[in-house]
Amino acid sequence: MGGVSVNERELICSGCGVKIQTEDKQEIGYTPAAALEKDVIICQRCFRLKHYNEVQDVSLTDDDFLKILNTLGTKNALIVKLIDIFDFNGSWLPGLHRFVGKNDVLLVGNKVDLLPKSVNRNRLINWMKKSAKELGLKPVDVSLISAVKGDGIEKVAGQIDQLRKGKDVYIVGSTNVGKSTFINKMIQTFGGDEEQMITTSHFPGTTLDMIDIPLDDGQALYDTPGIINHHQIAHYIDKKELKVITPKKEIKPIVFQLNPKQTLFFGGLARFDFSEGERASFVCHFSNELNIHRTKQEKADELYKNHLGEMLTPPGELSKELLPPFVKHEFIIKDTKSDIVFSGLGWVTVNGTNLTVAAYAPKGVGVSIRESLI
Repeated sequence: MGGVSVNERELICSGCGVKIQTEDKQEIGYTPAAALEKDVIICQRCFRLKHYNEVQDVSLTDDDFLKILNTLGTKNALIVKLIDIFDFNGSWLPGLHRFVGKNDVLLVGNKVDLLPKSVNRNRLINWMKKSAKELGLKPVDVSLISAVKGDGIEKVAGQIDQLRKGKDVYIVGSTNVGKSTFINKMIQTFGGDEEQMITTSHFPGTTLDMIDIPLDDGQALYDTPGIINHHQIAHYIDKKELKVITPKKEIKPIVFQLNPKQTLFFGGLARFDFSEGERASFVCHFSNELNIHRTKQEKADELYKNHLGEMLTPPGELSKELLPPFVKHEFIIKDTKSDIVFSGLGWVTVNGTNLTVAAYAPKGVGVSIRESLI
């Protein structure tokens, strides 16, 4: 692998892929004229993000990003679809099977290093295959990686090399799934130039246009902009609060023995009710920085109303005003250990039989049930 290319007619930011310009500080792609003398050119937005962890909003719209993805069906290429294993539905691209046309798709689940050791990875892969099929896509293969730690990177690189059959490769995904981190880890693994790393951050929407990385046979690997899925829970809270809900290290499950009519709050972003049945065990798999509060069901509504943005955070005092109202999802657990999944947050493993439980999440955020991965 080599570095990010610079078109002969225009300069491209090696961090986010936009066209470089020196005229308007308020528009995307701005960089001071003096910076054009450098070997590797990045825009001012990427510079401030890399060095000061500051993020600037951009003027691109959802349609701008979708226009880029719409070109994939016209290519003869391998598509690598990256998803967040903690937010499968939230990080899925609606209509992906139509975008890719006849191209093969390799499905890659990121952030595997954050899973508890008790998770059965084969069950996780099978669940990913099943979920993808339900969403209209049949991938040619499924793999698990940690873009940050490098777990599984060499295996996936081998799969890409085998499956692309001499064709270009396009890495696609929604915002905040780790696409650019994944590409950078491959550059590091195979001896690329670290000065030409793509800009990464935990803020959504870092990559703004196509970034191409030359491959040894004359083809290229492309990082595409992350599509903004507005139903991702990350878009309902302040950017600084993402570090609380996004695990940074392996999750340590927390076990609760609950009686019927008891409630758990996960910050102020999700609620779980044990409605009916015998006393049962519930194992919570969430970021260990996210506070969990237990209360009686009869007091839950009042607690939420009085303490959202204070004891129940995130959201904070400001972002709580933007949080959509909770929607209730009810499930009956008969005789199978099941996971109740809060898209983008984590899941509760229910151990018991003939139980009725309810999960609440902001309107638009998915809640689903699956056979337990433990």
